[in-house]
Amino acid sequence: MTDSQISLENPESLLAASVDEFQAILLEGVSRTFALTIPQLPAGLYSAVANAYLLCRIVDTVEDEVSLNFEQKLEFCSRFIDVVRTGEDAIGFATDLAPLLSGQTIPAEHVLIQLTPRVIEITHSFAPEQIDALLNCVETMAKGMPVYQGMDLKGGLATLQDMNEYCYYVAGCVGEMLAKLFCHYSPAIDQHREQLLELSVSFGQGLQMTNILKDIWDDAERGVCWLPQDIFTETGFDLKKLNTATDSAEFRLGLEHLISIAQGHLKDALTYTQLLPRNETGMRNFCLWALGMAVLTLNEIKQNLNFKDSSEVKITRKSVKQTILTTRIIGRSNLLLSLLFDLKSKNLVCKDWQYQANK
Repeated sequence: MTDSQISLENPESLLAASVDEFQAILLEGVSRTFALTIPQLPAGLYSAVANAYLLCRIVDTVEDEVSLNFEQKLEFCSRFIDVVRTGEDAIGFATDLAPLLSGQTIPAEHVLIQLTPRVIEITHSFAPEQIDALLNCVETMAKGMPVYQGMDLKGGLATLQDMNEYCYYVAGCVGEMLAKLFCHYSPAIDQHREQLLELSVSFGQGLQMTNILKDIWDDAERGVCWLPQDIFTETGFDLKKLNTATDSAEFRLGLEHLISIAQGHLKDALTYTQLLPRNETGMRNFCLWALGMAVLTLNEIKQNLNFKDSSEVKITRKSVKQTILTTRIIGRSNLLLSLLFDLKSKNLVCKDWQYQANK
């Protein structure tokens, strides 16, 4: 079978692909961003990280599926944890879940669920330490995310700490997993294990908070809000009143406060990246591209606090290309990276505000 015949449109053809080709095609279908960044990693990390993202995406697919009720989501999440742990019953899991997926789930995710058995087969080809890192992440996500399914989120989360916990379940635990995989890959990196694990949670939160802020209005249309009420209580805005017609100075001030908190987490992401060996340019690029695009997105939000659609604060392809080029040029220099970060994020800090984020 030729490469041109292997595609998402022909799921069976993917079974004939190599491991890396199989995972690359699935990644391209479910996330163009990760399809861009994960290949930057060295060969010893690429397969494990690509597989990890696909596992997480399977959990996301279950959580996002509108046709499944709360009990079904709990059941499939529990079953998937066992599948990842044991490597068994992947066929049964996929066979039971696939027919229940609705048209609102993108075609690539339909294919991903169908091909869960091969994804799991790849998972169990890794070293025990790698499998353990992947399992811990999947278990944390699959147990933590369903908690929010039964909540009334129209008025947001109660506190910033609640937002921190949500961000941990969907992104912070992924950061921890990546740190463990990086440490397994390199003894030099493993020397910074404890610091990297702590910073990795903050890294994940910075990226997730950026997504939450970017998607405020998309979420509002679905009757969902992930913002913390205590931040907006300080500015005098009630999130229960939030809707796509909201035009409030108090609300915008709350956004500025959250942007400032996110900037602090992204600064931790920079410190995390700077702990990676300078010669590991692929690993640094993997981190820096995500970090750079998050900083640029926060700047777009800060400059357009009245935005009403995520498309209004989406960074351009030109900005993405510039980020890639810049990090390739200065990615080895911790000093230049710090200077660039400070330059690009200086307007994100809310200097007249003293609220301390709980990390």
